[in-house]
Amino acid sequence: MARRVKNGPASGAWQWGRTPQTQRALLDAARRVFAARGFSDSSIADIVERAGSSVGSLYHHFGGKSEIFIALWQEHQHAHEEAARKAVADARKTGVTDPGELFETGARAYLHGSWERRDLALLFSAGDGPPGFEVMVRHRGREWISQNDSLLHLTDMPADRVYAAILTSLIAEGAREVAAAQDRGEADKIIDVIIEYARRLMTGGPQRPAGPAAT
Repeated sequence: MARRVKNGPASGAWQWGRTPQTQRALLDAARRVFAARGFSDSSIADIVERAGSSVGSLYHHFGGKSEIFIALWQEHQHAHEEAARKAVADARKTGVTDPGELFETGARAYLHGSWERRDLALLFSAGDGPPGFEVMVRHRGREWISQNDSLLHLTDMPADRVYAAILTSLIAEGAREVAAAQDRGEADKIIDVIIEYARRLMTGGPQRPAGPAAT
């Protein structure tokens, strides 16, 4: 919200309160509006009306419709990352050391988050976003592959990179199906199926090319 403050003789300039509450209200409103209408069919007026705020406040805190959409996506990605990190850390505390088991633990946390924030998961997978958003998604996907590569103790060999990319893609595509489930019971069944496919892919580890090329 805005408030008028005095700056000496030149009073009357508007100063916006940088409050976390205002930012949270705008983000929550944007989430509801985008989830209901998609990015293209939503407007800043829709968001600020639902937030009980003003157009100036949204521009001040986020810069525009594209920026608040990306802020929501980044928050969603951070929640995924934190849930997976905590799940893996907790598993390690109980003595789990097998890379495959740790990957499965992190993947389950990610997939459960896709159900818990299913409105966002479906929104960000719909292909309707601001210019440049798809590039950001692909870049994040490559980062995620690298993280899984490290978790699984893989090498820089092409076969290992493909192996990590396949497993990562399985979880990412499966997350869309989880988010689209009719209820929590169906979502849990889908998660179990995805994890079973991951286990099958991980059986024996990545495939190595035969012959001299393997060396």
